[in-house]
Amino acid sequence: MSNITNEGLILACSAIGAGLAMIAGVGPGIGQGNAAGQGAAAVGRNPGARGTIMSTMLLGQAVAETTGLYGLVIALILLFANPLLGKL
Repeated sequence: MSNITNEGLILACSAIGAGLAMIAGVGPGIGQGNAAGQGAAAVGRNPGARGTIMSTMLLGQAVAETTGLYGLVIALILLFANPLLGKL
């Protein structure tokens, strides 16, 4: 353990943290797939309400996607900007 520098430890932990932050993309993927399936089923039952169903579904998917985007931003900050290196 004595060969590990402080900078190397911070970079390794940042890479692990970035990987964990990308797990945030799993939830929106599942939620958006479920919303699209339910929206298609609703349009199949009531084709006259297609516009209302589609707009509501797309708004919900846009809101759900923000979680994945926040995870991506955190991962990019940890990998490339890495504010923790300035604390050494």
